[in-house]
Amino acid sequence: MLFWIVAAALTAAVVLLIVPPLLRKPEGAAEERAAYDLEVYRDQLGELERDQGRGLISEAQAAAARAEIGRRMLAIADRGKGSAKNGAKDKAPAARAPRSAMALAALLAVLLPLGTLAVYGKLGRPELPAQPLASRNLDHERGGPPKNVLAAMDKLKAQLAETPDDPQGWAILGQAYAKMGRLPEAADALGKAVALAGDDLELLGSYGEVLISANGGTVPDEARKTFDRVLAKDPTEPRARFYAALARFQAGDSKDALERWGALLAESHADAPWVPIVRTQIAEAAKALNLDPAKVTPEPLPAQQPPPVAQSEGQNEVQHQGQNQGQAQGEDQQQMIRGMVDGLAARLEANPDDVDGWLRLSRSYGVMGESAKAIDAARKARERAPQRPDVLVAYASALLSAEPRSSKPGPMPEEAVAALRQALAAEPDNRDALWLLGLNAAGVGQTAEATDLWTRLLAQFKPEEPEYTLIRSRLDSLKAGG
Repeated sequence: MLFWIVAAALTAAVVLLIVPPLLRKPEGAAEERAAYDLEVYRDQLGELERDQGRGLISEAQAAAARAEIGRRMLAIADRGKGSAKNGAKDKAPAARAPRSAMALAALLAVLLPLGTLAVYGKLGRPELPAQPLASRNLDHERGGPPKNVLAAMDKLKAQLAETPDDPQGWAILGQAYAKMGRLPEAADALGKAVALAGDDLELLGSYGEVLISANGGTVPDEARKTFDRVLAKDPTEPRARFYAALARFQAGDSKDALERWGALLAESHADAPWVPIVRTQIAEAAKALNLDPAKVTPEPLPAQQPPPVAQSEGQNEVQHQGQNQGQAQGEDQQQMIRGMVDGLAARLEANPDDVDGWLRLSRSYGVMGESAKAIDAARKARERAPQRPDVLVAYASALLSAEPRSSKPGPMPEEAVAALRQALAAEPDNRDALWLLGLNAAGVGQTAEATDLWTRLLAQFKPEEPEYTLIRSRLDSLKAGG
């Protein structure tokens, strides 16, 4: 009961604060305006006299200007007299606020209490007992790290205050800050670790990535120098090569960036996790140089084959060691890819109108298997360019990638089909839309539509191309009833 009394009192107080000013008559507004105008005209007369004294205007010009200013001052005086004569007549109406203000005041006086009651009735929970602040886990409620993690960090900081020449301690503290999203503090701690550890390549790479993330995805000069230090020790390190090229690209040297990314792609195996991202960056650099991406994008090395089955105990041990080493390298690569993708995502948060950036982010999330994030990025691209066929196809592809795999053909999600049809309407020869819509039609038994779509697609390829053979076989299967 006490709660409802307090709530009613607070609501009444809010109404009393808002409504009375709306009913109050704005007194003296016309008189204040007239006084202000007269003061302005007096200043103009003074300025006129000074200009004439300095010889800037002639006596005739000054006289004409004085006459005009005097006329305006008299007009203001006449309005004041007219208001005084009609004072008795206008006094009663002027004492009231305008009708619109009175109506608004009455509306607020009714809607505020009723609206507050309706919202609280739906969302409020007055039956819950009060919870003392001391018993609440505020860090957990705010999504922060557990208390034991914070206690360990405090202990580590105390140790570093006593022994500040411990590079490993600074590195651990910096990585903890990075996971918490406290990037400036992470960069500071990792910077101290780098200064003490010298040329630890892994530490240098982590430091450079944190600097980029803290800078919103843009490579600062300190990060560029850091990755150049890595390359001086290991010219083949892929993470450093990627970011060194990105630094040049962001600095406006698209040619150097294209050459660096091209060399990285040509020396990477096709199944390396960074290959899709490098391809998209090459396409962006080529676009900046007005080049055809297909002509300047090299082919990567063949995919790495799994190690052969061991034939002996000794070979088994060697294979086991190789797998452990490969797993460690894979973790490093995944960390590099995650840093790249996080940097792109941060850059798009600062510049959300970059449609091509959202498409790159969607493709990156798709490669990483994060379907929900891929769909969200593609949706944001579509929101900003709802008529672009490539955007619509990318959005549909992201939706299809999230569908569970099945050997039995079936209908595609309606939202994906609608996006593909819109893309085809905007670009009737869009190959992706023709192919995917043909698959959907074939999956639901609409043979005639599938045949029409794939026939239009087949006309865009030459008989010697592999795509022609694939589409031809699909058409023949449709005719045979398969």
